[in-house]
Amino acid sequence: MSNFTPLSEVGEFGLIKLINEKIELRQKSTIKGIGDDAAVIEPSEKQLVVSSDMLLEGVHFDLSFCPLKHLGYKAVAVNVSDIAAMNATPTQITVNIALSARFTVEAVDELYEGIKLACENYKVDLVGGDTTSSRSGLVISVTAIGEVAKGEAVLRSGAQVNDLICVTGDLGGAYLGLQILEREKQAYLANPEMQPELEGKDYIVGRQLRPEARMDVIHDMKELGIKPTAMIDVSDGLASELFHICKQSGVGATVYKDNLPTDQQMLETALEFNLDPITCMMNGGEDYELLFTVPLSDHEKVKNHPEISIIGKITEASEGINLANKHGQSFPLQAQGWAHF
Repeated sequence: MSNFTPLSEVGEFGLIKLINEKIELRQKSTIKGIGDDAAVIEPSEKQLVVSSDMLLEGVHFDLSFCPLKHLGYKAVAVNVSDIAAMNATPTQITVNIALSARFTVEAVDELYEGIKLACENYKVDLVGGDTTSSRSGLVISVTAIGEVAKGEAVLRSGAQVNDLICVTGDLGGAYLGLQILEREKQAYLANPEMQPELEGKDYIVGRQLRPEARMDVIHDMKELGIKPTAMIDVSDGLASELFHICKQSGVGATVYKDNLPTDQQMLETALEFNLDPITCMMNGGEDYELLFTVPLSDHEKVKNHPEISIIGKITEASEGINLANKHGQSFPLQAQGWAHF
């Protein structure tokens, strides 16, 4: 006998009850959470910021190597990352899931364990959502709501000529983590007796399976008195995000190859796969770091932050978007980020 409970046994209301029992509310602005026709939120004298993301099985994740708990966490983190990119603080989320009959109550429980963990970590309240059946597989859609003081939201359109271009953390790891997971999946399909070879790859595999939104840097910047002129989160690859900022701000950019923040595991793995580390960093995607610009006058404030790298400068639009090496040669950048269609 299996110890797993089919979803049909508890039904939709039973499932909502199970989910609701585990939810804790933390935000003062949450007046009413799950359990009514709609949630009630009362923001203070601030502006609301809303972002939504959908993750589809087989398109955005592969359950053969992505644990449900990690997936639940990631679904929240990628939405919080969008709120962070607006220089805002996340306060509430709603989660919609569609499941096929192969999922059990225990599987849903595991997914919500990850969601709950992310809610605790980012101090957000889960205030609603919907569960429905799906004929294809698992679909998760999260909407995140945040608040920001009036005039403090940072858009993609504010970068000025001579601004410094900065990025948090390191790049390319999530893409190479995915390459490792795909390789191990193929090895497993060829020989189910195989043990996955993930030793020494824990950091980059974690970057793929359980990314973190960089709210820590947002809080640090507020404390340091830094307000970026433009900001975006790195979900589709650094080059692609830089193109968004430059296009919307009407500027050009030069990024210095040697200033790009690397991780040792990422570099070693790129060589293993015969991939150019710079290409992985510029076009890999899913790092969920923050790419932002600050005025030159903030140089002293950002230069010593351990999580911030100054990677280039904003130029006149006529100069285009370039990658420069230490010999002063520049090459026009290509944005080959993730294409959805």
